[in-house]
Amino acid sequence: MSTPPPSTPPAAPSSSKPPTPPQESRSAVVPNVVGVNHQLAQDTMQAAGFFYLTEEDATGQGRLLVSDRNWVVVTQSPEAGTTAAVDSKILLRSKKIGE
Repeated sequence: MSTPPPSTPPAAPSSSKPPTPPQESRSAVVPNVVGVNHQLAQDTMQAAGFFYLTEEDATGQGRLLVSDRNWVVVTQSPEAGTTAAVDSKILLRSKKIGE
């Protein structure tokens, strides 16, 4: 009489997912937008890959930049020419044109 070969149990489905490789943080050079119309400054930053943009009234009056085309950037942070992660916060401080 022959003995049947030992059976191997079916492989159990894995409940754990394979490890996800860490995401590399992309970086880019911050463009110079000082002296530029605020709307064009935003467009320039986005074209460079920066989308986390914040804005502030550079005069300290706390006004909202409702019509971006009527404002000009007077300072930016981080400074132009520095390399920053594309998910970095970019602060554009602007004042109304003619002020």
